[in-house]
Amino acid sequence: MFVRQEVSPTLLVLAAGLGSRYGGLKQVEAVGPGGETIIDYSVYDALCAGFRKLVFVVRREMERAFRQMIGARFEERIAVEYVFQELDGIPAGYSVPMGRTKPWGTAHAILSASAAIDEPFAAINADDFYGAAAFRVLAEHLRMGTGDYAMVGFVLRNTLSEFGAVARGVCRVSGDGYLEDVVELTKIERDGEGVHNTNAAGQVSRLTGDEIVSMNMWGFTPRIFGELEDGFKEFLARRGSDARAEYYIPSVVNDLVAARRARIKVLRTDDAWFGVTYREDQTRVVESVGRLIRDGNYPERLWA
Repeated sequence: MFVRQEVSPTLLVLAAGLGSRYGGLKQVEAVGPGGETIIDYSVYDALCAGFRKLVFVVRREMERAFRQMIGARFEERIAVEYVFQELDGIPAGYSVPMGRTKPWGTAHAILSASAAIDEPFAAINADDFYGAAAFRVLAEHLRMGTGDYAMVGFVLRNTLSEFGAVARGVCRVSGDGYLEDVVELTKIERDGEGVHNTNAAGQVSRLTGDEIVSMNMWGFTPRIFGELEDGFKEFLARRGSDARAEYYIPSVVNDLVAARRARIKVLRTDDAWFGVTYREDQTRVVESVGRLIRDGNYPERLWA
């Protein structure tokens, strides 16, 4: 009798970006009482959920400092690999446009890890605190062996900053829980008890705050790498000369869903997301982590 062996998923952490609005590297800021960063809490939650390999996407020039300050503390607890998202990491026949200095976006960051991953994996941002429940539901999905991809969906009101507007991918979800599309709204902010978005033309639209949004917490199988590679070539052919264009994973997902080449299960969590969009958010994150520790969700010293 054949018994399917369960595969332990990998956690892919996208850490190559720089926080332009925040004013520096957000990934190394301490938010816990023992100097823990947001990445520490993500890795802790992932280990508890059953992830057994960790892959960091970094810029090559950041690797040594990142490994010393962040990665080294995990290497005795979980298999750790580093891959590089580089500006010139593009297919033959294409070139980097004059004036471009930043990497090519989140979809290109995930594609950069193709040689390091051959099992189901989760992809997350380095500077977002997703919460233990999000890692549990995503790990469970990845261990099922399904060909469906997944996205953890957060409630919009649980993801806002008190200090300015944020960009969020607002999701349409089918009755059976699958993603229909993601619409990127780039200027969402609180308005008293409500929430509104202002588009590029200055038009204001009201939101309920109960909308499901993507915070770039995805579950994929290795099949995604071929799709990302094909899509990147199409992106470069259309927009590669634009020094500011970015190859974003929600756009890729929208295209795959529209073409019926993938199904994305939406895994909802009611936990509060928090992250450091603005420097003033740092205090709120520290306070939120402290509250989770007092409530017994985390030990006071995470790795003690």
